[in-house]
Amino acid sequence: MTLAPVPLMPGQLLARGVARALLGFDFVSLPEFVPAPGLRVDLMCLGPKGEVWVVECKSSRADFMADSKWQGYLEWCDRFFWAVDGAFPTELLPDGTGLILADGYGAEIVRIGPEAALPAARRKAMLRAFARGAGLRLQALRDPGVISLVSSALP
Repeated sequence: MTLAPVPLMPGQLLARGVARALLGFDFVSLPEFVPAPGLRVDLMCLGPKGEVWVVECKSSRADFMADSKWQGYLEWCDRFFWAVDGAFPTELLPDGTGLILADGYGAEIVRIGPEAALPAARRKAMLRAFARGAGLRLQALRDPGVISLVSSALP
């Protein structure tokens, strides 16, 4: 029996478009990444020189207004971006943050937010967590039955 693919939610479509676009800059991404307990970023991105970017995808004004945790993400990345579609009222987005216009198939960086370099120890921890998260997700794809064994360990 073949399972039909689950349709992506609007924020997930934005994340897919951003991840595709960032590949062009040699960045790889993990969606719905947990950098610390109680936090889950839409996209954690790792650049070719070890840069760590967080991208939060907002599909509507209500989605943005309901987000009260985004400032907690700043200490877990070198740069922070919002990803929104062309209809989003970008004047709502805080100054001093990056902006990416996206859809489900691609994206364009409109504004790069300021760099706030991670401390060395935190960078090392984030790189390890990213590598482990990617490895666990790959293992779950190769061996779907193992997901129940490691689901609590998946970032």
